[in-house]
Amino acid sequence: MSALPTEQASIEFCRTLLAGPVPEEAITFCAYLLAERASVWWAHECLSHLRDLLDGQDLELLMLVGDWISEPDNPRHHAALGSAVALPPTTPVAWIALAVIWRDDGLATDEAAMPAMRPFPAAHAVNAGILTGLARVALADRFSVLSAFVEMGIQTAEIEALRQSAHA
Repeated sequence: MSALPTEQASIEFCRTLLAGPVPEEAITFCAYLLAERASVWWAHECLSHLRDLLDGQDLELLMLVGDWISEPDNPRHHAALGSAVALPPTTPVAWIALAVIWRDDGLATDEAAMPAMRPFPAAHAVNAGILTGLARVALADRFSVLSAFVEMGIQTAEIEALRQSAHA
């Protein structure tokens, strides 16, 4: 991101990014704003809206990521995602699957099979996955889809904040 921090609250800053000269920075900001599991869920939901633009392999990976979201502690999901991302990511959902693996520090995977770019924050892969998916959207529709994704990220952040304050 090239945008400099301001005194604005996070949600307000995110909306300012969306209205700014590089609205994609709002996606990046949301990816890092959200807790890692929430970020992966958000990315899954964003890419689920782009199903028509995904190939069979990405649709299969999307299902595996959805399974992990439902049961993040299930070792079977870790193993399935670990084997699915043994190669460097080249598709939107491959990035999201990689975010899961990075989030869980490669749990249940063979470290030798992990992509060489490890380690980065899961948010890095979430950002790459959503932006890669967004690049497949027709140019005429891209800003409206990007805006919807950012609003979904903002809603997720607000829900997470309420959840955290309820547990405090």
